[in-house]
Amino acid sequence: MTTAQDQLHEWDRQHVWHAFTQMAEYTPFIIERANGCTLYDLDGRSYLDGVSSLWCNVHGHNHPRINQAIRDQLDEVSHVTSLGASNPTTIRLARRLVEKSPAGLEHVFFASDGAAAIEVALKIAFQYWQQRTDPKPQKTRYLAFQQAYHGDTLGSVSVGGVDRFHNMFHPLLFDVVRAPIPDQFHRPQGITPQGACEYYLKEVESLLKIHHQHLAAVIIEPLIQAAAGMVFHPEGFYRGLRGLTRRYDVLLIADEVAVGWGKTGTLFASEQEQVCPDLLCLGKGLAGGYLPLSATLATTPLWEAFLGSHTDSRTFFHGHTFSGNPLGAAAALATLEVFDEENTLQNLPAKAQLLSKCLAPLASHSHVGDIRQRGLIVAIELVQDRELGKPFVWSERRGQRVCDFALQRGIWLRPLGDVVVVMPPLAIQPDELQQIADAVRAGIDHATRT
Repeated sequence: MTTAQDQLHEWDRQHVWHAFTQMAEYTPFIIERANGCTLYDLDGRSYLDGVSSLWCNVHGHNHPRINQAIRDQLDEVSHVTSLGASNPTTIRLARRLVEKSPAGLEHVFFASDGAAAIEVALKIAFQYWQQRTDPKPQKTRYLAFQQAYHGDTLGSVSVGGVDRFHNMFHPLLFDVVRAPIPDQFHRPQGITPQGACEYYLKEVESLLKIHHQHLAAVIIEPLIQAAAGMVFHPEGFYRGLRGLTRRYDVLLIADEVAVGWGKTGTLFASEQEQVCPDLLCLGKGLAGGYLPLSATLATTPLWEAFLGSHTDSRTFFHGHTFSGNPLGAAAALATLEVFDEENTLQNLPAKAQLLSKCLAPLASHSHVGDIRQRGLIVAIELVQDRELGKPFVWSERRGQRVCDFALQRGIWLRPLGDVVVVMPPLAIQPDELQQIADAVRAGIDHATRT
């Protein structure tokens, strides 16, 4: 007899086309409810959310403060277009973002997801050079980094650099100037950790010298390239890049969709190197992981280039139906308030230190090439040969094996190739961090056996 659960599993396999998932191999994993940092499937089995529901859940699931904010907004208005109209909740959110973000970012364009925020930034940067007081219409290109990931729309894929994801669409993409990935761990031969920052900055500067007259902007994920495998940049690289973009008159777009909202230890990653980009893209945790909402923040010089009469055609002709949706804005305002009410950022150092301590035994594991951590972001890179730094054969999916093992222990994780990522909600509790670490360590032992 077919049960209701059996029917859901079958419909999930047949009708739902899952992102980044080979559907011929998909096994349904259906979450029915969640509370705090715990997810519950259809059978009532519980799983700790070890990756904050793909890096977006901030204060835990079913948070009463955020829930109530959404309920209250429902009694007011659930949707107002941003095309020539507004609503109080979205206005207040824009003001709060300006107050919280690096000084100088004073104008907010809302969208619905991170890729859309990137598209907005790319188009603003392009149009700015065309119509500012002293136009430079030749500045139409972008500099991006190897293995960058900025989303899956055509513009964001164009500045992306993950071949496995993007090669198929190459005929549809615009060309970019590509800089070496500033990887602190996988450095070129002869480059020391101490010399890595200077080396990578010189590489970028050599490209800027050649191309700056045609570059509208440089785009980067500050501090960490997330989907590239949680690649950590050398300390000072982002600050140095900001200096180079100013010297060569190129805009800087900071993609903090993945690394924003406290994950690195500060609300925005840009804070850690005292950088104010020209454009700041936010998403994922902006609405606490509750509702689709993203934002692109811009400086006043960019904003002013779009001002004029209707007949000037200087308007930014771009928009989304649900841009600045008041329900999402209500969730985002509550998310920001919870940061203050629960001292979320102040409590992070102790949690990060505990997580580091719990994972420390892996430092000597024969198949762990590197453990890197910033805030509550941890990446554990698996290797076949630690001494030679030789990776496993990618098709063996060792990282996935770790996560499959952890799932049986009640911990939900998702790898990036053979990099095991731990990025729980900031609300995670000490005993839960210990459970995650124990499952990861056992999973790595299991998955790396010959």
